[in-house]
Amino acid sequence: MLLIHAIALLITGLGVGFASGLLGVGGCFIMIPVQYYVLVAEGFDPKVAILTAFGTNLAVVLPTAISGSYRHSKKGAVLWRQGIAMGVTGAFTSWIGGFVAQMLPGQILKIIFGLAILFGAFRMLTAKPIKVEEKPPESLTPYIMWALPLGFACGLIGIGGGVLMVPVMVLALKFRMHQAVGTSTALMIFTSIGGISAYIYYGLMAANSVVLPPYSVGYVNLLQWVLLAATSIPMAQVGALVAHKLPGKWLKYIFVAVMIYMALKMIGVFAVLHLPI
Repeated sequence: MLLIHAIALLITGLGVGFASGLLGVGGCFIMIPVQYYVLVAEGFDPKVAILTAFGTNLAVVLPTAISGSYRHSKKGAVLWRQGIAMGVTGAFTSWIGGFVAQMLPGQILKIIFGLAILFGAFRMLTAKPIKVEEKPPESLTPYIMWALPLGFACGLIGIGGGVLMVPVMVLALKFRMHQAVGTSTALMIFTSIGGISAYIYYGLMAANSVVLPPYSVGYVNLLQWVLLAATSIPMAQVGALVAHKLPGKWLKYIFVAVMIYMALKMIGVFAVLHLPI
């Protein structure tokens, strides 16, 4: 790996960690495009690059989700009964999503990822506080039913899934916002494990027919993981410390702009318009 690429990943980890702590947003919209373009620049096949970016992103999500869910649990914001029911189901369908991802062309995966990030940017831009008067259902059935498609989406495009889970928990399952954020963080432990195992397994199966990046275990690249996690995890603590000391409104708009740019770049809009950006 070139030094400039290692520096780019370290800086990406800093930005992702700070954004996570300060704004409560996931970092896949930054990590996956940077990982993808680093691998393509190093000469790896675009399909291998996107699958490796997905698998490695999930590996970064796992320790972050463990740390975050511990903090939320200490504050009583994790509904563990519901979270575990959704998590176990989501882990299973996340594996299936990872399996389907191996069968799709790389360009299709890029477009699906870009559309998901556009949805996340729209949600961030339009999100308003929601007052929830009802209580979450006692039956586990609705949690399991919602976890089926959510887990699949996480595995398919290599994301933790908070951008999809929180709206569902608040709007459909009647969680209060702090409960949705806390339980979603805990749920991501399970979905990331399901997705990681799928990307490792199918990457190992494909190792004889494709060239994987050095220091890879299947489609999880350990070198990229170390560079991203080493800076994102501690920087998340910094973001959390300053969360109530800095006005976050303009920072939110900046990150929405970055999300939109990354999404359009991955979809290929700029290439179609012949724009050099």
